[in-house]
Amino acid sequence: MDYRKLGNTGVEVSEIAFGAEFLVERPYEDAEELIRACEENGINFVDCWMSEPDVRSHLGRAIKDNRKNWVIQGHIGSTWQNGQYVRTRDMDKVIPAFEDFMERFQIDTLDFGMIHYVDQLEDYNEIMNGPFIEYVRKLKSEGTISHIGLSTHNPDIGLLAAENPEIELLMFSINPAFDMFGSMSDIEEYRREDAYDNELSSINPQRDELYSLCEENGTALTVMKGFAGGNLLDDETSPFGVALTPVQCIHYALEQKGVSSIFVGVKTVDELMESLKYCDASESERDYVETLKKAPKHSFEGQCTYCGHCQPCSSGIDIAMVNKLFDLAKNHDEVPVGVQEHYNNLKFNATECIACGECEPRCPFNVHIVDVMLDAQDLFGF
Repeated sequence: MDYRKLGNTGVEVSEIAFGAEFLVERPYEDAEELIRACEENGINFVDCWMSEPDVRSHLGRAIKDNRKNWVIQGHIGSTWQNGQYVRTRDMDKVIPAFEDFMERFQIDTLDFGMIHYVDQLEDYNEIMNGPFIEYVRKLKSEGTISHIGLSTHNPDIGLLAAENPEIELLMFSINPAFDMFGSMSDIEEYRREDAYDNELSSINPQRDELYSLCEENGTALTVMKGFAGGNLLDDETSPFGVALTPVQCIHYALEQKGVSSIFVGVKTVDELMESLKYCDASESERDYVETLKKAPKHSFEGQCTYCGHCQPCSSGIDIAMVNKLFDLAKNHDEVPVGVQEHYNNLKFNATECIACGECEPRCPFNVHIVDVMLDAQDLFGF
């Protein structure tokens, strides 16, 4: 198992982490078996957003003897009401639910207190300008939580969080299917049967901007929904028309800028071991490029993913950045002012391209980079 630092926090965690959502309504023995398997294989990071009382108690009991070896993400705003999970900002419900979490986990300090599931701008603004964030700040000042995090599926919210120095960790849904989309205010939009009917291809530049910003600002980035709810693992349900392996999905997530760790949701030790194959997998087993490039649907062939494998440029151009700014601007009637300014401030822009073509053989997705540079010159000028 390899380990990475969580942004500027200095906390070191395993690249593969344990997402415990499938332990709901399962006996303690299942939780203990999975926790022991995690420990034996070097996993030291767990996320628990679930409010169901037993799953919290079972995880707390299983981790108790080795608590010092675990880094825990726990969620604030996830509550249990009338026998079911409810996300709420009602402080009369939020506070006792979080106190219940701490009691059932048998801990005095939580490593990361996560502001739970923020996908709408109105919700984000209400949280950041009201009693919810005051409570979170109080928890941190008292030492009840060591760091503040936030979970979202919406890149607009992610960008706001990554720009907020109070938010030290962002938990975000990353996989090659979701990465084709821009802003969505509801996770259910990704699951619609017709969601992938449009001409989608490659990573959405807004999402790449988010990953870059997290890396630049030192905001820790952890991954949820890495398998798109299991849809990517089956030919029939994959929006690409071809299945990816757990190893390929994990590699995709860990290759994105700023990412420290991916939470894998598993029901059994056997499923966990399928994900842990990543640790010893060869480069060819990890490679997802050929699968996505040759996919019968939504192929990434010829589409820039801003991966940077085309570098170095003989003229010093940041090719991935020029591509990203071009993609951000090309579908507008006029180039957005902010995008134009960013392009203008590049040390070397598309006009420096000498059409040598040395970058093109290095591109894993066979992008015609020289043509993009010419198009960028026409779009941005000079």
